[in-house]
Formats: sequence, C-alpha cells, structure tokens
Amino acid sequence: MLESQLPNLIVLLLLGTAAKVTTVRSGGEPRSLSRLGPAVLVPKRVQAPALLVCAVCELMLAAGLLVSTHPFFRWGTVAFFALSTYVLLELRRRRPDAGCGCFGEVSSAPVGLRSVGRTVALTAMAGMSLWAPVPGWLAVLHPTWHTAAGVAVLALLSPEIEELIDRLRFRAPCEQRRGPAESATLSRLRSSGTWRAHHGELASAEPYDTWRELCWRFFAFRNQSGDDVVFAVYLTGRRPAVRMAVVSAEDSESLPEYTPVSA
Repeated sequence: MLESQLPNLIVLLLLGTAAKVTTVRSGGEPRSLSRLGPAVLVPKRVQAPALLVCAVCELMLAAGLLVSTHPFFRWGTVAFFALSTYVLLELRRRRPDAGCGCFGEVSSAPVGLRSVGRTVALTAMAGMSLWAPVPGWLAVLHPTWHTAAGVAVLALLSPEIEELIDRLRFRAPCEQRRGPAESATLSRLRSSGTWRAHHGELASAEPYDTWRELCWRFFAFRNQSGDDVVFAVYLTGRRPAVRMAVVSAEDSESLPEYTPVSA
C-alpha cells in the first residue's frame, strides 16, 4: 500500500525530465521559455539553465526512488512537489498567462486549478511513500489497483493530455493554429466567472476592439468611469482560462504591458 504510488512518482519525474530537456534543446517556439514554469520567474539569460536544473533534480529524485529507500530521496520528493505547488500558485498570481512548464512546451497552457491540484496530489503521494519498505523498482514490477487509481487521478488533473490530443489533430502548437471564431470566443468569455464578476461595471456589453496574440484573444471594453477593461480568453481547452485587466483613462494612450488583476 505505502509503495503503491512510487511507480507514478518515478514516471512523472522522468517524463518531466525528458520534456524539459527536449524543450531547451529544441529552443521551442518563439519566446516559449519565457512562458514556462520556473523560467518565468528568472531573468532571460538563465531561463534555459533554470529548466535544466529542474530537470536534473527530477532525474536524481526518480533514480533515487527507483533503486533506494534512503530518506533523502523520499523527503526530497515531498519537498520538490510541495515547492512546485508554491511555484504554481505564484505563477497564477504574478504571471497568470504563463504555463507551468511541468512537461516542457506541452505545459504552455495557463496554470489552472487542475495543474495545482496535480502537484498537491503528487505531494500527498510522495508523503504516503515516505515509509514504503521497498525500493521503487519492486513497486514497478508489482503494481496494485492503488497504483491504477493514482494514474486515473493524475490523468484527470493533467491538462497536457488535451494539448497532446490537439497537437495530434492539428500538428501545430496553439499559437500556430487557427483559433475558434471570434463570436465563439466571446461566448466563452460571457460564460466565465470572470465576466459575471465584472460585466456590471461595463458601459456596454459589446467590445469596442478585439485582437489575437499567440494563444490569447483580447476583448476591450470601457467601464462606467471611462477606463479600458481588457478581457483575455485562452484559445484552447474545454474550460479556457479568462483573465481581466483595467487600464485607467490617463494611461490609455500608452498602454503598459498586460497585467491581469483578476482571474
């Protein structure tokens, strides 16, 4: 029972390692590293090294869990996923347009509750594995229904699966695909909690401007005070992320970098 989640932890760590190394080696899409996980929170010149350091840590932990029962690797895995949860929460607060980077470029969608929930679940799995009496390779050879249940939970909490399906269908990353019609994206906006929370402040229910940038479509409105209210809708996923920012009338002639204030 205690060792049942070791196979899931090892596989997730190895997948994360491979995806990050592949993303750095390929260079990814334009500006992709600046939109992924820990790279978002560091200067541009060290973005690639930051992803590689993360990948090395994952590889070391996976190897340690596989062949050893040493507490260093068990507690290190708990600390790694707990820290990952904190980083994802910081990304949602500071850069809600950025992806978690958990599995490299495939994890470019904005960090949502599913991604955060996955790291919480992995932290719990790592905690449950602390006192497992056997190394991971034995657990890999003898999986149980608890292992399968863990796989199901992780699959449910992994938005990357949808992105992989989209890539198999369209053979292109999100920013290169033809997005949904503008009217369909506007309908998604109007069905979101962000819209319901703020539409009462708007002077008109129809946007005065709209444009697309990478995987986002922006809709600009004005509120009762004459300020610009900009909503951003992510263009993929069953429940796409929606962000909102307000630009005061005094600053409307020189718009600053998009800075979301609610999600």
